[in-house]
Amino acid sequence: MRALVLSLSLLAAMPHAQAADPLAAGRLAFKRCANCHQVGPTARSNFGPQLNGIVGRRAGAVPDFAYSPAMKRAGFVWTEQNLAAFLRDPDAVVPGNKMRFWGIGNERQIADLLAYLRSFKTGKP
Repeated sequence: MRALVLSLSLLAAMPHAQAADPLAAGRLAFKRCANCHQVGPTARSNFGPQLNGIVGRRAGAVPDFAYSPAMKRAGFVWTEQNLAAFLRDPDAVVPGNKMRFWGIGNERQIADLLAYLRSFKTGKP
């Protein structure tokens, strides 16, 4: 019983610890993205484009990824504001894109994910 109470206490404390460290929380949030996207020194485009240096990069510009025509025509540079909007609702930002993701409704998770992505300016956190 004591072990159960301790385990539940640790689980209850985890969200608070994550909130105190946006990079750690962002790393956890990125697990949803990691099925298709990579970051870090060895990141490559796979099912989705690699996301190193995404903030400040032109949409549809990674040379080793086959973007949808919609993303190629998007005509904007990824800012934190339009990345956040895209994470909320990809189809609203780039109608016809081929990313099959329903969006993130939690603003804290979006902020944490952006902090994490921002740490990979050149592939190194």
